[in-house]
Formats: sequence, structure tokens, C-alpha cells
Amino acid sequence: MFKGTRIFRNREEAGAWLAERLVQLAPERPVVLALPRGGVPVAAPIARALDAPLALLLVRKLGAPVNPELAIGAVVDGTPPQTVLNRDIIAALRVDEETIERERQRQLAEIERRRAALLGAAPGAVPPPLAGRVAIVVDDGVATGATAAAALAGLRRAGVARAVLAVPVIAADAAARFRAEGTELVALSEPQALGAVGAYYRDFHQLDDAEVVALLKEASAARRG
Repeated sequence: MFKGTRIFRNREEAGAWLAERLVQLAPERPVVLALPRGGVPVAAPIARALDAPLALLLVRKLGAPVNPELAIGAVVDGTPPQTVLNRDIIAALRVDEETIERERQRQLAEIERRRAALLGAAPGAVPPPLAGRVAIVVDDGVATGATAAAALAGLRRAGVARAVLAVPVIAADAAARFRAEGTELVALSEPQALGAVGAYYRDFHQLDDAEVVALLKEASAARRG
């Protein structure tokens, strides 16, 4: 693990490096859960290495009113949906509850759209029953950690036996916070000043739904084969 800067060629390369680390953990009955869209190409080589199903975990960041890239929280798909809020940022920006709920409903609508577009086209990526399983949550990077925290909260509610957060790069303060909360974290780089996640990749192109669906179908076909 690198404390400073490590540049990956692309998400697939980062996933291959993570896979080497995760194989050493020897998880029993793992399920690899990718956060779309960017987490899917990272997760694909991990699922292959572990001979595990690759599924989607639908989570959306709640963006701040003045800066949508700044997370004031996140919401994860479920019945009911699980919401995690970053109260420090909310207080600093003086975001009111009505604004938070409006953004939450907007992101829930996007989760519904993605369920139809992605899981409808690649039904093999619907998560299997997770109770008692080892769940490995994968994204292409973590800045504030709000999205990952919501995902992990949803998994705890689902009764997983063990949850692992696996990311190529994560802000050092977020990593420290996850570990302090007891989260099992596998990361390749933990810079003190993260900046933009895309700065750690030479190729960080915006994935579209078709590319994500193709990766999911390929993973499903490989397991059937």
C-alpha cells in the first residue's frame, strides 16, 4: 500500500492489483459488489480472481447545492433505502432538511433508472441473497467516503458475515475513519491530499450504460462457462 501518489493506467489495471491483495484474504463464498459506474471495471478482475459473482450495488451520492461533486451524504438502494449523511459538511454549508430531501428523492429516481437500464439488461448482476456471505464492495476511488459508508450500512442491514471495502485510492482521513469504525479496508494508495480521484488514472473516461452492461454480461458468461 502506498501512502502517496500512485497512478494507474486504467480502472482494469487497478482492479488487477486489488485482486492480488484480496486473493490473499481467502474469503469464503465472496460476492463482489461494484458501485456503478466506475466501480464495475475495477471489480471485474477481482470477481474473476476470486471466482465470485459480480453484482451491482446501487448507491448515489447526495451532492451539495453549491458543489454537486461534494458529498453531503449518500443513499443506497433497498427496502427502505438507507441514507447516510455527512453532518459536518451539512452544518458547514448550512444545508436545510428540505434541500437534503429534495436531493435524496432526485438520486432515488436515478437509482430506479439505473436499475431498469443496467439490471434490466444484465439480470445476472442482481445481487444474490447476501446474508452470511462475504461482501466485497468495490469503487474506483473514495474521497469523503459517504457513498461507501451508505453501501456498507446497507450490507450490515442485509446480514452479511463480513464486509470488505476494496478501492485503488482513498483519502487518508477517510481511510482512518473507516478503520476506526471497524471496516475492513483494502486500498492501494492513501494520499493525504486526495484531490480528484481521476488524477490517479491515466484513463479515467466516463463510462456509459452500454459499457457497464457489457462488462456485467462478460462476467456472468465467464462464470457460467
